[in-house]
Amino acid sequence: MNDVLSHVLDAHGGLERWSQIDRLQADVILRGPFWAVRGFSEKPSRERLTVETRREVIRLSPWKRPERDILVRAEDDAVEVRVAADDTVLESRSGIRSTYAGYELNSPWESLQVGYFIGYAMWNYLTTPFLLTYPGVTSREGERCVENGEVWHRLEVHFPRSIATHCARQTFYFGDDGLLRRLDYNVDVNVGVAVAHYVGAYREFDGIKVPTRRRVHRWNPDDSLSEDWSIGIDIESVWTV
Repeated sequence: MNDVLSHVLDAHGGLERWSQIDRLQADVILRGPFWAVRGFSEKPSRERLTVETRREVIRLSPWKRPERDILVRAEDDAVEVRVAADDTVLESRSGIRSTYAGYELNSPWESLQVGYFIGYAMWNYLTTPFLLTYPGVTSREGERCVENGEVWHRLEVHFPRSIATHCARQTFYFGDDGLLRRLDYNVDVNVGVAVAHYVGAYREFDGIKVPTRRRVHRWNPDDSLSEDWSIGIDIESVWTV
C-alpha cells in the first residue's frame, strides 16, 4: 500500500472500522439535467440506497412507484425490479452493461439502464476509498497538482473487470487532510464521456467520513471544463445496518 492511500484510508475512518461494516444505507437526492435527458426525472429524485460492502449489490427504494424497488446485482451484470413488500420479481435483465452499446449522448435510457447506472456508481462512491484496497484494485502515486489554492495528491487507480465501475482507469485527487476532492474518469456506459467529479461537505457517519455533496462536470473537446454541472448528488444521511 502506498503512503498516499494509507493516509487517505486513515482520514476516512480507517480499515479497522471499515472491516466491521457489511452493509450501508444512505438517503440521497439526485439532481441535474442529465437525469431528464436519460428519461428519468426532471425534478430532484430522492432514493434510499442499501449497499453491501463486500459484494456489488445495491437496492434502491422506491423505484418509479412507491411499492417498487430495483435491485442492482452489478457483480452479476443483472438488474431486477421487485415488489417492495414481498420481493416478487416484476422485471429483470441480465447482461445489462452490454445494452448501452449504440446509444448516443442524448438518447434516453430504459428504466433498468438508469437503475444500473445509479446502482453501480453509488456503490463505488459509498465504498471509496476502502474500495481501493479490494482484490484486483491497484493504485500508484502520480504527480501532485494545485487547485483551489491547495496541493492535491494524485492516485492513479486501475480497476479489475470483476468490479463494475465507470472505466478501468481513474484518477483520484486528495487534499493534505487525506479527504477526496475530485476524481476524473470516462463513463463507458455513457459513450465514454470524460468528466471531472468534485466532492465535498464531508460528514462523519458511524465512524466513517463521507462526502455529502457531489457535482459532475463534463470535459469539453478543447480540454476545458464545463462550468455547469450535469449531475448532482446530495447525501442526507448514511448509517450501517
